[in-house]
Amino acid sequence: MTDPHLEPTGDLCDRHKAAGDDTLRVLPPVFHHYGAVRHFAGPVATVQCFEDNSLVKAALESPGDGRVLVVDGGASLRRALVGGLIAASAARNGWAGVVVNGCMRDRAELAAAAVGLCALALIPMPTERRGAGLRDLPVQVQGVWIHPGDRLTADEDGIVVQAAPRG
Repeated sequence: MTDPHLEPTGDLCDRHKAAGDDTLRVLPPVFHHYGAVRHFAGPVATVQCFEDNSLVKAALESPGDGRVLVVDGGASLRRALVGGLIAASAARNGWAGVVVNGCMRDRAELAAAAVGLCALALIPMPTERRGAGLRDLPVQVQGVWIHPGDRLTADEDGIVVQAAPRG
């Protein structure tokens, strides 16, 4: 599903290519789409955690209001930070998307969720919930800094982040 009102990432890059600053940042092409929505955008909320999805689950069970949750999972390929139940919760609660610097699981359930879902890979191993992690702070994902309130746009060409005004 593609929203015709969303600007393609290629057009965003064309418009900002000469900016010479960090107004627009492009994530490396290491993420895969797993959700039913392939083109999504919204203001960023963040979670930083490592192999513990307690805060991810809590965030996605709250109202999303069209936001995109960016999860810095430390690029771990050992535990899934989002699975089918959490993805369905994100869709139900109005999140535009979830980008995980780590893994997801439950491919069929993810594909049925009406939300954008991007991650490095799939792995069947769940996390252990210990309540560890931080929310709403700048995170570094694949070498790119992402701040709460930035605007993230993802489509099949890539993922770009536009800086929110800071002042």
